[in-house]
Amino acid sequence: MNADNFEAEDKSAAVGGIAADRLRSIIERVERLEEERKALAGDIKDIFTEAKSAGFDVKVIRQIIRLRKQEPAEVEEQETLLDIYRRALGM
Repeated sequence: MNADNFEAEDKSAAVGGIAADRLRSIIERVERLEEERKALAGDIKDIFTEAKSAGFDVKVIRQIIRLRKQEPAEVEEQETLLDIYRRALGM
């Protein structure tokens, strides 16, 4: 192996104690996932636009989605507190 090959191999393997190829791979994977997330966000926006044009209240749909992510006991507790607060305010 000549000095030029060794130097090139050394740079790809580790630069300053950092595995450059591994670092590049990690960064590129994150970048790809961020692009996918951006595309998915656009798709979700399109679905909400579709729901709105069909006459649905998008704000309420978002609330339902948020509630469906929670545990049933947590939802029940929040609804109970909301009811108590409303009654306390005469609503």
